[in-house]
Amino acid sequence: MDMATPTGSRVPCPEAAVVRTLLLGWILLQVAGAAGTRDVVAAYNLTWKSTNFKTILEWEPKPINHVYTVEISPRSGNWKRKCFYTTNTECDLTDEVVKDVNQIYTARVSSYPANATGFSGEPPFTNSLEFTPYLETNLGRPAIQSFEQVGTKLNVTVQDARTLLRVNGTYLSLRDVFGKNLSYTLYYWKASSTGKKTAKTNTNEFLIDVDQGEDYCFNVQAVIPSRRTNQKSLESPIECTSQQKGVSGETFIIIGAVVIVIIILIVILTVCLYKCRKARAGHVGKEHAPLSTV
Repeated sequence: MDMATPTGSRVPCPEAAVVRTLLLGWILLQVAGAAGTRDVVAAYNLTWKSTNFKTILEWEPKPINHVYTVEISPRSGNWKRKCFYTTNTECDLTDEVVKDVNQIYTARVSSYPANATGFSGEPPFTNSLEFTPYLETNLGRPAIQSFEQVGTKLNVTVQDARTLLRVNGTYLSLRDVFGKNLSYTLYYWKASSTGKKTAKTNTNEFLIDVDQGEDYCFNVQAVIPSRRTNQKSLESPIECTSQQKGVSGETFIIIGAVVIVIIILIVILTVCLYKCRKARAGHVGKEHAPLSTV
């Protein structure tokens, strides 16, 4: 008796096999991605370091088995990638922030496995606090360009620090960027004492009253009073006047004039003596000359 073939037997479906294969591959990729990022550490302590608009983003920790990529974006703008797959813990973002120093920026540091080639997972990342260069960059230390003390007046000229902003290829100074919002404070004191006095100006010139004959020391500091933070720069190196040098110069001139007068007197006296001696010699010669006979 022949056995009948069971009705409704299953026929293999190629489409279903393809779907199962793709699903299994996707699961394996997710598992591999999770395994690859399990030991990757997200960045922390993201800090903006900026002076005169030279702007560096720093963070921790030092990478062991991963690398970092940094992105930056203005508020309501697009993210731009910087410092790709780096083992450093800092990234120079100056060329981005100087495009508009009044803009508000946010940076992002993403962590990738060290063999990040072909990585398709979502990396852990950390966003920085917002940063506005015009309001937050530190003011660079100014320098004293020149100074002169004449009598009871001390004149001091301040040289602005240069920034990383450029217009038509020329770097701008702090004064160029901040205008009248930038002021300077002058700290000055007698070289023989420690009691300091202050003077302020929103230009680059100081003209202050001092005691004649006294040496003074001084330095300057850049200030933006309208700021809430980072109002002041570091103080410039100390400079001092030296009245002794001035007195020595005056004394040298006086001594030189006296010497010239003395030389002139000696010459005049020598000429006079010579003429007197010559006249006397002629008079004596006439007295001793023999009388002629008639």
